[in-house]
Amino acid sequence: MDDGLLLRRVIAGDEGSFTLLYRRRHPAIYRFALHMSGNVAVAEDVTQEVFMTLIRDVKKFDPARGTLSSFLFGIARNHLRRRWEQDRHSVALPDDADELETLLAACAGAGKGTPSNGNGRAHAPFLVRRDEFTSLETVARVRQAIATLPENYREAVVLCELEEMSYEEAASALDCPVGTVRSRLHRARALLAEKLHDEQPLRRASAVGE
Repeated sequence: MDDGLLLRRVIAGDEGSFTLLYRRRHPAIYRFALHMSGNVAVAEDVTQEVFMTLIRDVKKFDPARGTLSSFLFGIARNHLRRRWEQDRHSVALPDDADELETLLAACAGAGKGTPSNGNGRAHAPFLVRRDEFTSLETVARVRQAIATLPENYREAVVLCELEEMSYEEAASALDCPVGTVRSRLHRARALLAEKLHDEQPLRRASAVGE
């Protein structure tokens, strides 16, 4: 069943359809919240809030304005930003094996050429070559580099590179023009390249990029 049919059943009060939709979309929302917050507890809370919001406001979803994924990521982003308004202190990403694998997979195409990510858009080799991942120290630097990006740039990297969303879907989730997504992603790649080749210690950014 596609998302549209599941949503219609959810609106009709079918709890089973909501459970199926939750299982289908929960992992991606959790990953996004974890990468953006760097905190497992916050990611869990935000993910729960996203689906509670979906239950309450399911009729607000308009397929003409974007996909369900974009709608859910947009809700997650709003919840995260409300939390950031309360506490601007961020922490480093956790040492979680699954999250390390996600980052490694996102970097798998780095190197020569720009292999497709499966949605018609090519990955840019903005991180480091796969053969450079020979130590946990290198992996940690990649994670830390992503964590130090300004929030707007980090959002673009997480959605477009790690979650492999199209520019159009990311623009819908971030409520901005497609050109803005492209610009932020381009700038984020450049910043990551600088940070990963800089011997100075990385510090998590507090400012929001343009």
